[in-house]
Amino acid sequence: MLDHTEKKAFPRLNRAYNSVFQPGRLSVGLVVPLESYAHTAVPDMTRHIQRAQLADALGFSALWLRDVPFNVPSFGDAGQVFDPFVYLGALAASTQDIALGVASIVLPLRHPAHVAKAAASADILSGGRLLLGVASGDRPDEYPALDMGFEDRGARFRDSVDYIRTMAEAYPQHQTAHGTLSGGIDMLPKPVGGQLPLLITGGSQQSPDWVARNGDGWMTYPRDAVAQGRVVAEYRQRISEAGLPDKPVMQSLYVDLVEPADSPPRPIHLGFQSGTDYLRRYLSQVRDLGINHVALNLRFNEAKIEATLQRLAADILPEFTS
Repeated sequence: MLDHTEKKAFPRLNRAYNSVFQPGRLSVGLVVPLESYAHTAVPDMTRHIQRAQLADALGFSALWLRDVPFNVPSFGDAGQVFDPFVYLGALAASTQDIALGVASIVLPLRHPAHVAKAAASADILSGGRLLLGVASGDRPDEYPALDMGFEDRGARFRDSVDYIRTMAEAYPQHQTAHGTLSGGIDMLPKPVGGQLPLLITGGSQQSPDWVARNGDGWMTYPRDAVAQGRVVAEYRQRISEAGLPDKPVMQSLYVDLVEPADSPPRPIHLGFQSGTDYLRRYLSQVRDLGINHVALNLRFNEAKIEATLQRLAADILPEFTS
């Protein structure tokens, strides 16, 4: 278990990364759409901009979008429906302080030049509020529609990460399977902090050592305390062995917040139903395990969303706001 009072510096990359991820602390964000849609794959995006603005005003640290190119029935969730980069632009123009993250862009389905330019544009337009989660993808049905192979997505993922990193340089030179950067052309704009904050999702078809070395942080899923503590410690051990500065870890969590505050937990998909008392204890526990950010997903939340956001802001955020 990590002593949450222990301070190890994270790199400073942009406004979002520096505020959302702080050593020894935990921040709380939200997964878009801010809507309950437990019984359908497609949300209606009710009051989506107004709810994002409310989350910003209440002091949540980040909003997280997903990259779902196709509505795959077997997957059962169309995410926020809108293209993540287009939606990032809309959110950048309608919010002020909240970080804007993507969890995560499916790199093997997009050319990395397009990802690099769109992400850097969103970073600039939002004033350095972009966090770029990246993944290899887990929906085989999408790949034939784009004439892409599913089995070799891991190699394309690695190549894309290298390409995106190189695009932050002036007049880059790089030879990849995605193309040749000759050094005679440049891509603009450049990210606010000189590089895009890249957060690797899960294993992304890579070795654990590669994930630890090449990301600016790691996105994972909820586990029991023993398992979560172990995988976070192993991730940070690999970073240390590579001689690199410490990096943050974040996780997702589905919640259904109920009254009264002391309501006990009941398991739901990748999370639980509970009152705010248990949620506060859970967040404190994962903070002590080394998690730096939790992104709450309200898809299965039965109470009204605005009321739930207000309860979370009043009962949860004060303990996890630096």
